[in-house]
Amino acid sequence: MSLKTEIFEQPDVVENLLKSQMDAIIRIAKEIKKANVPYVHIAARGTSDNAGRYASYLWGAHNQMTVGLATPSLYSVYQQPPRLNGALVVGISQSGQSPDIVSVLHEARKQGCPTLAITNEKDSPLAKEADWVIDICAGEEKAVAATKTYTTELMVVAMLSAAMQDNFDQAFTELKKVPKWMKSVLKKDAEIEQIAQRYRFMDQCVVLGRGYNYATSFEWTIKLKELTYVVADGYSSADFRHGPIALVDRGFPVMVINPKGAVFEDMLTLVKKLREDHLAEVLVISNDQRALDLAQSAIAIPEDVPEWLSPLICIVPAQLFAYHLTEIKGYSTETPRWISKVTETK
Repeated sequence: MSLKTEIFEQPDVVENLLKSQMDAIIRIAKEIKKANVPYVHIAARGTSDNAGRYASYLWGAHNQMTVGLATPSLYSVYQQPPRLNGALVVGISQSGQSPDIVSVLHEARKQGCPTLAITNEKDSPLAKEADWVIDICAGEEKAVAATKTYTTELMVVAMLSAAMQDNFDQAFTELKKVPKWMKSVLKKDAEIEQIAQRYRFMDQCVVLGRGYNYATSFEWTIKLKELTYVVADGYSSADFRHGPIALVDRGFPVMVINPKGAVFEDMLTLVKKLREDHLAEVLVISNDQRALDLAQSAIAIPEDVPEWLSPLICIVPAQLFAYHLTEIKGYSTETPRWISKVTETK
């Protein structure tokens, strides 16, 4: 099994997750609503941290929940945890092994808070600290770079959001289209390989996303850094204007995730500025032709993808881009240097 195989497994894995975990997630959502938690505290690292970023936007916008990301070192290294005051504490980890993430849920239980683990290992230390466990059902992921475990974490976040809504029929109808949308993007594999050729000498770039796709900008940078060794920084388009835009001069590579939605026009204005004033080298992932037409390199996703689910779709071409660029640069897609599959931070 290779990284590319696992990228292509994602539609089937996500579909299986929908079928196998929907009832359990609906049950957990009812318990969370019954608990009437004041806010949500999410502990995660790396790729899983980006799933937490997605949750902070989605649960905030669709479920009116106040969501914050934990600082695990306060629990593990400093051993001075904050007062959690009855929060729902969520640990997101593919392996469920990292001691610092486990320590957050352990402290939450000591403080009498409800706890939830979202993990690919339902018998892991993280799962054992949780009142509720959601298995992301990704199956074994052998490649060091996470792909299907990331999209299944996103899907669990989206399913839980839908299940916490009073009328979730429409949301679940859209969720069931995710595998089809993913398959549509995967058909562009050869096209994305050709686009990646253009960036064979790239050694630095920025990746821009806003709203739900703030998470996507960070996840794309992880894939570029760990696989291609490109120095990549992710930004909200709003934060980018507050200084980092000074980086961009003629030919500087800027990757943009800009699907249709509430932040589209703001992002479009920035892309125009980057192209016309800064003469940047712009790659755009979008389902709006106006954004695609502005870019030197454009990757279209299906037109009917709603903004709230676009991170599950937009990350797929980003994964393929990173995979092909790694091969083009002559690096290993399976064994990136100096990192391992499971990272246990304390």
